[in-house]
Amino acid sequence: MNKIFKIIANLSAVAVTGMILFSCSTDKDSAGLEYMPDMYRSPAIEPYVDYGEVRGHINENMKNTASALTPPKHTIPFYGTNEEDVLMMLPYNRKPSAAFASTHGLFGYDFATNTEPDYEYNQAANDKNPYLLTASNSDAIFKKGKELFAANCMHCHGEKGDGNGPMVTSGAYAGVPNYADKKTLGDGQIFYSIYYGRNAMGGHASILNKKEIWTLVHYVRKFQDSAYGTFSADGASINVASSDSVKVVKPAKN
Repeated sequence: MNKIFKIIANLSAVAVTGMILFSCSTDKDSAGLEYMPDMYRSPAIEPYVDYGEVRGHINENMKNTASALTPPKHTIPFYGTNEEDVLMMLPYNRKPSAAFASTHGLFGYDFATNTEPDYEYNQAANDKNPYLLTASNSDAIFKKGKELFAANCMHCHGEKGDGNGPMVTSGAYAGVPNYADKKTLGDGQIFYSIYYGRNAMGGHASILNKKEIWTLVHYVRKFQDSAYGTFSADGASINVASSDSVKVVKPAKN
């Protein structure tokens, strides 16, 4: 009986030792043999994962296939319960010109029915920035605006918003305006231009959300007037053009 027990114990020890050794890999980046992969690998489809290679198995049909799919048209993500944020993030009520399908690569959009090319852009001149700028949040808004501008705009518009960014000075692009010469533009027109694109500039709706674009509108205003967004000790706006008195604008129903 003891002999049989010893044989079983020895065989078990050999099996465990072999299992440990075979679970190792010469690849320093390898986690080793996976005994229970379903315990830590989700069976559900995950975003931003290339399923062309899973656990060493190559599937040519799945290579470079996007797993993060575009949500159905007209769906609205959840943006919390803050009324101002929710209203700001609702679908944009201004539509692009039908020509934008070819000039700016806009596909799947609802286009303006008015055949005048700049009709919606001109209508946007009456839209006020719904992102309330106050003495308490102005520093944070301009800080965020600077970050967004550096990442998305500065390469063409320049650090000072004068239209002399690296892409312009290198000769790659031309005709980028100086923001100081565009003081008559309405908040909504600046938003519209960033959202859908304008002239040679492409649209940024796919990479910036509406709150971020309205933040950039504030930042652009600072280029046009250095006093924009500054406040006195009692919190009053020093510049009457500041949006401290702007109320949240509910998008018009289509």
